[in-house]
Amino acid sequence: MKISIFGLGYVGCVSLGCLAKNGHEVIGVDVSDFKIDCINNGRPTIQEKHIDDIIAEAFANGRISATNCSEEAVHNTELSIICVGTPPSSNGHLNLSYIFKTAEQIGKALKTKDEFHTVAIRSTVMPGTNHRFGEIVEEFSGKKRGVAFSVVSNPEFLREGSAVYDYYHPAITVVGGDHTGALEKVASIYRCLDAPIEVTDIKVAEIIKYVNNSFHALKIAFANEVGSICKSLQIDPFKVMDLFCKDTRLNISPAYMKPGFVYGGSCLPKDLKGLVTLGRDHYVDTPVLAMIDASNEQHRKKAFEMISNTGKKNVCLVGLSFKEGTDDLRFSPFVELAETLIGKGYRVTIYDKYVRLSKLVGANKAYINERLPHLSEHISNDLETAIAGSEVVIISHRNFESKEYRHLLKDKAAIIDLVKVHDLEELPNYEGICW
Repeated sequence: MKISIFGLGYVGCVSLGCLAKNGHEVIGVDVSDFKIDCINNGRPTIQEKHIDDIIAEAFANGRISATNCSEEAVHNTELSIICVGTPPSSNGHLNLSYIFKTAEQIGKALKTKDEFHTVAIRSTVMPGTNHRFGEIVEEFSGKKRGVAFSVVSNPEFLREGSAVYDYYHPAITVVGGDHTGALEKVASIYRCLDAPIEVTDIKVAEIIKYVNNSFHALKIAFANEVGSICKSLQIDPFKVMDLFCKDTRLNISPAYMKPGFVYGGSCLPKDLKGLVTLGRDHYVDTPVLAMIDASNEQHRKKAFEMISNTGKKNVCLVGLSFKEGTDDLRFSPFVELAETLIGKGYRVTIYDKYVRLSKLVGANKAYINERLPHLSEHISNDLETAIAGSEVVIISHRNFESKEYRHLLKDKAAIIDLVKVHDLEELPNYEGICW
């Protein structure tokens, strides 16, 4: 395939060399004469392991060249990959001027090109940039998106120092767009790599790099705080974290990585608080660990605010136990939610198929007697009756049989979903807590 790459910095140079090594004919575009001369003389524009040999080989085979003429590049290629810089501002926003200037240049070039052209944004950008990029191309080309061109989001996940290795060994390739042919064209250049290609929505593709790197930063801060606590106790933190990482069922896994309601139960809150306290007792400040509970509490308040914003006082809570399939009510976030609602004067009806007051014993019974001493006045053994008599329905367990009660739900003032029941999303009165 004939491909043009706009921006010959780190990502652009690596992409140019690797695509050429894979057999493509690649034209680099940049405003820097130095970078253009480097490529046109078979030299890389960056210092990076293996890139010297790759660029030299590609140049010797006649597969790479560089220019400052956007029109030349667009007219002689079918795919343009955008790798221009998006430097951050002091307040965390990105400077997208280079991206949008490139959109102007491509738009002007497309004005005199008859063939369909695909653009892939590889640069790290904020959600909404793809849409704006397309608007600018339309403005300067006089042509319509989806008819004469398309813009695909294709974020890169290259690390400096191992960029060539990362290019050829990605964990996943992400492609987001709204044109089948353009998506296929971009995906095709990665099919030689041993990694899954995920086609998704444009905004999902735009935000994923931010989510990835923020989580990486969180992991580093987490490991450092664990290390500091361990040091104060004369414990080897490397042995601790090596053991931590061996659990690929819960610790290093998709477990818990779904948006939803807050954590609760008798273990997570207790052990988190215990670790923070352990650090404090040894004069170790752990701001990341300490803020986890604050974040959880903020999310809990959000649920109440959603209910409050409906303006209705008659609510049905479907699910009370800490986790569905059990009757364990100890430190259940849904018990706390019910307690807050009742304390604020709401009429609360509760249904949980696994909770039977006559079967509650021991610590479980003691806890609910302390938090909801009049639970018997609120609990119902018939879900249909509970829903029918309410104005707002709050879903807190995923095993809710939504289809069976759809006729009752559609007429409610609001359905507030804390756990993501897919069958409910199409209802006009539906709202998820963070979706």
